[in-house]
Amino acid sequence: MNFDEKSGEIPYSTPWGKWQQTIDTVYVLVDVPRGTRGRDVRCDITASSLIVSVNGEVKISGKLFARVVVDDCVWTVEDGCLVRIALCKSSRTAGDCWRSLLVGQFEADLHTFNEMEKKLTLERFQRENPGFDFSKADLTGNYHAGGPQFKTS
Repeated sequence: MNFDEKSGEIPYSTPWGKWQQTIDTVYVLVDVPRGTRGRDVRCDITASSLIVSVNGEVKISGKLFARVVVDDCVWTVEDGCLVRIALCKSSRTAGDCWRSLLVGQFEADLHTFNEMEKKLTLERFQRENPGFDFSKADLTGNYHAGGPQFKTS
């Protein structure tokens, strides 16, 4: 079981579904009509933009909050009622928490964003200290921008 599965998700709800993130990936979950198939979906991902349409209806369109690695991004239709998109972040540190999915659109409220930053900081601590389990830890203090930076010698 990975850190995200053990610690839970911090999603931000939108009119079309929700989005959430880890240090490496932004997940976009788009609710679609039951019976939707892959051929009904158009998902155009570039390094800096995302367009998702279902049966010709645009659900998401705009400039991404930050750049992604297009060759590592994937999307799939699950159970005929959900489009799951995995956007692989170009910059993968705990300090690179996306404030919104798109520039000026779907911006997480302050509480949700703080929880996202805490989770990414704990994920960073887990990677730096694999013998410990940070999945149920609580974090107070300096967790913004990836948390404290410790000197390594």
